[in-house]
Amino acid sequence: MRKFVLGAALFLLAGCFAFGADIDGAWTSEMPGMDGNPMVINYTFKADGATLTGTTGPEGMETAISEGKIDGDKISFVVAVDFGGQEMKMTYTGVVSGDEIKLGMDMGMGEPMEFTLKKAK
Repeated sequence: MRKFVLGAALFLLAGCFAFGADIDGAWTSEMPGMDGNPMVINYTFKADGATLTGTTGPEGMETAISEGKIDGDKISFVVAVDFGGQEMKMTYTGVVSGDEIKLGMDMGMGEPMEFTLKKAK
């Protein structure tokens, strides 16, 4: 009986990690702004099983993410931005590791930009 209880506990614990990393909450990164000075970009994520939702953008200009997915420690999502009537889609892919996310942003114009998000404290 003891082996059964221990086995069941380990099975349930493993199931908790099967859906993905702990990504829920606020994250931040710094990117070069148009004037060359660093600009803080905020991210808020919420995982529900394999679905990732949230927002991103500089303070006061948050945009909803779409097509969000989480698979283990890997995440992906899309941000659509309107530039003077032209929609531009940016595809993000990354890996969550503790309080950091290594994230790449692809705008379809060459090499993806890579940066690191830090969990907000």
